[in-house]
Amino acid sequence: MKRALVVIDVQNEYETGKWGVQHPPLSESLTNVALAMDTARAAGIPVIVVQQDAPESSPVFARGGHSWQLHETVSSRPYDALVLKTLPSAFPGTNLKEVLDQYGADTLTLVGYMTHNCIDSTAKEALHMGYAVEVLEDATGTLGLLNSAGRIDAEKLHEAVMTVLQARFAAVASTVEWVQAVRTNEDLERSNLVASIQSFRETAAVG
Repeated sequence: MKRALVVIDVQNEYETGKWGVQHPPLSESLTNVALAMDTARAAGIPVIVVQQDAPESSPVFARGGHSWQLHETVSSRPYDALVLKTLPSAFPGTNLKEVLDQYGADTLTLVGYMTHNCIDSTAKEALHMGYAVEVLEDATGTLGLLNSAGRIDAEKLHEAVMTVLQARFAAVASTVEWVQAVRTNEDLERSNLVASIQSFRETAAVG
């Protein structure tokens, strides 16, 4: 197993911009992003920073603006590569795969924002490309949504995405659990769709 830590869109937009993260609390997720980066550096795990890049006229992530810039949590720490992206997944139209190949990575640990958008998209595409995926649930975050399809608050959305990812696409864990796994060079606990569905049915039957 050769891990790479992929830090996605930890930019000022999510603190002082239009898209302030609601759950988990931003201070909590930023603390865990910092812990993950520091742990990776100490363990020799490459740290790849991904930055959302939008035109200067964009209402969010406008290139060169304050909201576009990397948050101090990330910019103040060393990292091995910077990848600019324009879509939710960190792969299309970027050199992320080439960077990962350079380090021989086969397992991607994802942290950053937003849970339901760029983390989810990158995790699923990474799996389809043959990578093992890890997502640190307390080093990510999201906000509530309302549209013609429905309404969901940030906490429920975060839980739903993490549950789906753990059921098929990634090993979902806390940052502390991941730090321990890194120190012992072990894999994180993984579930699957069959077990997740069966567990729900058994719990529902008991209830």
